[in-house]
Amino acid sequence: MTSWQAVRVVAGTFILLSLALGIPGSPIFMSQWWLAFTAFVGVNLLQSGITKWCLMETIMSKLGLRSGA
Repeated sequence: MTSWQAVRVVAGTFILLSLALGIPGSPIFMSQWWLAFTAFVGVNLLQSGITKWCLMETIMSKLGLRSGA
């Protein structure tokens, strides 16, 4: 797995988990404030798409995952 693939897996997991924790109909609902975390992940994905730089990808590369195109 490359660093950019790992970033997408982590982002998708964070989004699904924060939605499950933030939507009142969910069996694991905690607080609607979890939806702010969903927005945070989305803004970071948007920023990385525009600037072509992602902190999480840098972290993944330093953890030993290879960069890939």
